[in-house]
Amino acid sequence: VIDGASNGSGSPLTQSARGRLVVKHAKGARLVARLIAGDPWLHAAGAEEAIACAKAGVPFDVVPGVSPAAGVAAYAGVPLTTRKHREVSFVRATGKVDWSAYAADQTLVLLSAVGVIGEIASALVDAGRIGDTPVAVTRVGTTTSQHTVVSTLDDVAADLSAADVSPDAIVVVGDVVDLREQLSWFETKPLFGWRVLVPRTKEQAGALSERLQAHGAVPEEVPTISVEPPRNPQQMDKAIRGLVEGRYEWIAFTSVNAVRAVREKFDEYGLDARAFSGLKVAAVGAATADAIRTWGIRPDLVPVGEQSVRGLLEEWPPYDDMLDPINRVFLPRADIATETLVAGLIDLGWEVDDVTAYRTVRAAPPPAPVREAIKAGKFDAVVFTSSSTVRNLVGIAGKPNPITIVACIGPATAKTAEEHGLRVDVRADEPSVEVLAEALADFGLQRRMASLEADEPVIRPSESRPAARRKA
Repeated sequence: VIDGASNGSGSPLTQSARGRLVVKHAKGARLVARLIAGDPWLHAAGAEEAIACAKAGVPFDVVPGVSPAAGVAAYAGVPLTTRKHREVSFVRATGKVDWSAYAADQTLVLLSAVGVIGEIASALVDAGRIGDTPVAVTRVGTTTSQHTVVSTLDDVAADLSAADVSPDAIVVVGDVVDLREQLSWFETKPLFGWRVLVPRTKEQAGALSERLQAHGAVPEEVPTISVEPPRNPQQMDKAIRGLVEGRYEWIAFTSVNAVRAVREKFDEYGLDARAFSGLKVAAVGAATADAIRTWGIRPDLVPVGEQSVRGLLEEWPPYDDMLDPINRVFLPRADIATETLVAGLIDLGWEVDDVTAYRTVRAAPPPAPVREAIKAGKFDAVVFTSSSTVRNLVGIAGKPNPITIVACIGPATAKTAEEHGLRVDVRADEPSVEVLAEALADFGLQRRMASLEADEPVIRPSESRPAARRKA
């Protein structure tokens, strides 16, 4: 990776020096990818560098991009043209500009304009634009720190001064700005800008983080659990041999980790899904069932009601010595799993081989800045996906600040959170990370709508400072 913008001392390269740099590396029998922010030929220096390549006989391709001038406006919910407003002009507000050329009602997109916005607004009004022409100014566009100030030519200088907008903000002038009220889609996401703590295993945090990002959140994954093989693998080895030999009538999976642990053993022994022939398969919930299906196996039992151990027991058939040739169940689980399922199956007449398939080990504490952010309330929400994530997060990083929204995947996890002195704000109806993310998004949307109805500013939980969290 080569810095194409500055030299070794940090001084910016001239445009001709950039062109020479690209040509030098391209002639060194290398395939050079020149990365330029936005579109390389729109408000960028890509054309000059391409000319340098052409003069030197270096072939090149151009991959179009999205200019910040257009991309930021789209993220702000401001279309640059409509059927009524067909013209748009892009103006870099550096040097002398004849603003009388923009006195008509075409849309203006202004770059490098924030520092002189007062002079520009006055010049446009003097040229014939009306003072209440809408203006939108968007800073750090397309990021979750994006913020848009909507004003008019008459008021924009004072409004930007009060909002402390950065100089590189994108300015749009014209009636199209009024459409933002209907078309703002990014800054109105239910979790827009929320910093969400995701305490989870490294392997399982991805799907939840993706869902949260889709709702505008900034997830921060903090591993609290490490999934490790059992200390004594012989028990698992024996159970896998028993499965192959037809020792079991059922196998019950109570987590995705259990599915993964059995599958790893199958790979170790050179087995595949055919070993499940004649065996009935149960899954505690939809996520576990999906993990089983990726193996090419269709579960025989998944609770249609409450997706939990209790829900699984409610639908599990009792042992019938006339119908069931074998009375034994293989239950691969975590080392810290409760005895609820084992006891319930025994009550139904089944014998259970309760086998430790994996261990959940507390991870190392997160870095000091993360621990401080957790305690200081700099996270807007924390999502707990199991009781062990609650216990381990509190153990390695302390309790989340009272202002932090707490979301839990199910009743057992919520109960553990409450036992640790946390108030649970959000509960998922199903034990699924997708449902949990949607539940938190619904909470965020209701919070946003309540602020708007009360004519109050929409702020994130971390920006509020109530006296204390109510006790659970």
